[in-house]
Amino acid sequence: MSSQSKVRVVVLAVLVAFITLGAWQRMTAQDDVFHIVKGVVKSVDKDSKTMVVKTTDGTEHTIRWTDKTTMEGGKDVGKGIAEGSKVSVKYTDKAGEKTAVGVKDVGKATAKAVQ
Repeated sequence: MSSQSKVRVVVLAVLVAFITLGAWQRMTAQDDVFHIVKGVVKSVDKDSKTMVVKTTDGTEHTIRWTDKTTMEGGKDVGKGIAEGSKVSVKYTDKAGEKTAVGVKDVGKATAKAVQ
């Protein structure tokens, strides 16, 4: 194989690597889009790890949590959230399924700020 052919192969391999990396980054960037919903917890199902959050405009959001979902104060989401809690939930939405990344009980923060 001539040195010119080797250079072409290397350039082609680098080009394929860049195209693949660019496509991968675009796909993962779409997964990293976060949304935030604020409202009152209407219900909590600890077995299915889901909560329904009702916003001030009446929209209800069913959001599931995982073992990776964080909660302010290091609590387990299932233990830290109860019906009637005012929350702010940061979540991802993949294929119509909302998965909580972080949950904050804003009712407690508001109460502390007022005192």
